[in-house]
Amino acid sequence: MSTRPTPSLPDVADDAAFAARPLDWVGMEGISLPLRLPGEGGAVLQVPASVDVAVDLRAAAARGIHMSRLYLRLQDAFSGEALTPAGLRRVLQDLVESQRGLSGAARLAIRYQQLLPRPALASGHVGWKTYPVELEATLADGHFRLEFGFSVHYSSTCPASAALSRQLNAERFVADFANARPLSTAVVGEWLASERGLAGTPHAQRSRASVRVELAPSFDEFPLAGLVDAIEAALGTPVQTAVKREDEQAFARLNAENLMFCEDAARRIAAVLAADERIARFDVRVAHFESLHAHDAVARVSG
Repeated sequence: MSTRPTPSLPDVADDAAFAARPLDWVGMEGISLPLRLPGEGGAVLQVPASVDVAVDLRAAAARGIHMSRLYLRLQDAFSGEALTPAGLRRVLQDLVESQRGLSGAARLAIRYQQLLPRPALASGHVGWKTYPVELEATLADGHFRLEFGFSVHYSSTCPASAALSRQLNAERFVADFANARPLSTAVVGEWLASERGLAGTPHAQRSRASVRVELAPSFDEFPLAGLVDAIEAALGTPVQTAVKREDEQAFARLNAENLMFCEDAARRIAAVLAADERIARFDVRVAHFESLHAHDAVARVSG
């Protein structure tokens, strides 16, 4: 029985390019991949991720890159180990080498959701909060650059509104006790705990800090959890997970202790990031989704 030779398949990517010129980036966006992340105590967590991959096309006369090689190599790239900066660099180098001289640079953008446990303020309960993360890693002519971004939600109580509310409370107190002599602490305490003791309340709103940092090349870890902890501590009023009445009261106290405009929030976060030696550069955008008016209050800072 004779065996027919397998015909070679045509590859039009080898054809000469029309209007030949180099291209900055060529690749694919929105590739679905499982991603392994380092967890607490050496555990490894697997999460779904969306990945963009690209290489440059330096050979001006080449019609296209070997795109299928990028896809196939990505399928195996993150399956065997947890994500690290060193691992990302190896993946990028492999992507460049897969093009066999057509490219000298590679880029990855990876988006996923990071779950972190958050303890309640007073009750002892624990809940989970999701933090959206985007990594961007680039290797160009041997130079590796790694950035990642994430966002933190928090409550912001307006200092101006708080001052105006205090004035209303003081005016009502004077009106209600103008002729009361003598005044006992018990009577005042009862009045403060009543509805009459709250003539005005300051407005507060859910707010978001969007943070993007470039990591210094000497550190081989993603310090996401540590940065989230430090930023939430600096703001003082992160959005909660598990909430009982004692937690809600503690949250109200923290809001009173951390009155802030968007400018205040931006400066608090900048101070945290500027003091972290793992960070080469940062950009922060805070947005307070106002309850007083229909437009948002926004501040940006970099360093």
